Amino acid sequence: MSSNTTVRSTRRRTLRVAAAALVAVAGLTLTACSGSDAAGAKSAGRTGAGAAAVESSGAGSSPESSGADSSTGAQSSDAQAGSGAKADTTADTKAGAASKQSGSAHAGAGGTAASPVRTQRLADGISKAEIYKLGDQHYRAKIVARGSVLATLETKGHDDGLDANDMFVTLTLDGQVHSWMGGGHQGPGTFKLAGGWTAKVTKTGELRYRAQIIGHDGVAATLETNQHDVGLNANGIYIVLSAGGVISAHA
Repeated sequence: MSSNTTVRSTRRRTLRVAAAALVAVAGLTLTACSGSDAAGAKSAGRTGAGAAAVESSGAGSSPESSGADSSTGAQSSDAQAGSGAKADTTADTKAGAASKQSGSAHAGAGGTAASPVRTQRLADGISKAEIYKLGDQHYRAKIVARGSVLATLETKGHDDGLDANDMFVTLTLDGQVHSWMGGGHQGPGTFKLAGGWTAKVTKTGELRYRAQIIGHDGVAATLETNQHDVGLNANGIYIVLSAGGVISAHA
């Protein structure tokens, strides 16, 4: 082999080695760049995740995010307040209902007795009086005939009376009922009554009459109707003055 051929072969080998070295260096460079990019991407991903976590926790949030959080909180508070108001309303309604029920029971206990203290047959032979005690000198008498309540008398600091189709009934402060038939005088006028009494009846208005009960010493009592009948116990003489001006007395 000539010297020129040897030199050429040596050069080719050198070029091949150099080329191989360049390829290796390029590969290492590419690998390093790829690793750096991946690490950067991974780091960036972690940074993004961290930022998302920070934003989710509310730290460093924007005013808009704070406003949304505040709005959510306000809505939650409002919902809780609304629930409380509903509960309070329900409680108030129940308390109001309980108070109303208690008031009704009290009115029933004070206004009417559960059952009559006695029942008494009246002068017409058909009607009867159911007598209830409501309190001290406070009585009520229901006039009942054939299962129906025809009228009611009640003492409230004074006697009471009734003209029931020419049957006269009185209810006194001590709960006594007296009844009789007939004996009425149509007013206005002056009339002699049982027991030596005299009644002077005058008309004062529509369904309004006044009767002065006069004894030996002058006017002893006055009866006055105001669109309803009235009655009186005058020392054991029972007197009724009707809203129509009829007066009757019975011993």
